[in-house]
Amino acid sequence: MEFVIITGMSGAGKTSALHVLEDIGYYAVDNIPASLLSTLYSLCKSSNDESMKRVAVVVDVRGTDNYNMMNEQIENFKTDHDEVKILYIDARTETIIIRYKETRRKHPLAERLKDGSVADAVDFEKALLVPVKKLADYMIDTTNMSNRQLRERVLLMFMDNTSLSLTLTFMSFGFKYGIPLEADLIIDVRCLPNPFYIPELKNLTGLDHEVRDYVLNSFDTREFIRHTLNLLDFSVPLYLKEGKSELVVGIGCTGGKHRSITIARQLEEHFRKQGYRCVIQHRDVGK
Repeated sequence: MEFVIITGMSGAGKTSALHVLEDIGYYAVDNIPASLLSTLYSLCKSSNDESMKRVAVVVDVRGTDNYNMMNEQIENFKTDHDEVKILYIDARTETIIIRYKETRRKHPLAERLKDGSVADAVDFEKALLVPVKKLADYMIDTTNMSNRQLRERVLLMFMDNTSLSLTLTFMSFGFKYGIPLEADLIIDVRCLPNPFYIPELKNLTGLDHEVRDYVLNSFDTREFIRHTLNLLDFSVPLYLKEGKSELVVGIGCTGGKHRSITIARQLEEHFRKQGYRCVIQHRDVGK
């Protein structure tokens, strides 16, 4: 059981950090009151759903009017559970003020102060969060960070293998049914030998070894796969570096039943062996 509490300054990037953890498999909850932490923990601990054994929640000033109690509840909760870690997200006052002006959003504490200024609200929040800041296991100051840099920092903190932050989806399809709109890359394999014109293979698919053997038993196919993998081996780490959480690679042949399925399986197997989180889908195999 892993339980991460994300807290800190409003406007510093807590929700962005939560989204990063959600992308790598954490069950994510934004803006949960500190009083409900124990209840959520117990529910996740007793659940048979493995996806709820890694939990990330945002707890901040939005969830209460009693800030002293919030700090005390977080401290008691952390003391009672060894699996709990606190990630504190901070930024300089002037940076937070600029961010609120750019987004034209109200600071959650602005209306609770007499003049309602962002500057006073930020200073007030910094002061009241001092106790929980001292409890933090991890701290990130986002003053000079881009969203991509924040993502990289969170990944380095919470992942042993950062390649798992990117899900590679290999989707076979038939061009006759249209290009998948969700695809980031399209690979056209209609240039490869077509089993459709072999009577004994026509009614089979790339899921059958006979079709697979026929497609792969070609010098052109093997060279095509080699060049395609060279391109993907080079580009996939670049997508990972840019902070992409999912890359959908569409592999298309005419009908989406023979060549596209065979090549999609080869690509998926290659990247799965490298440690990437892979998904394979055959969109048109049943048509």
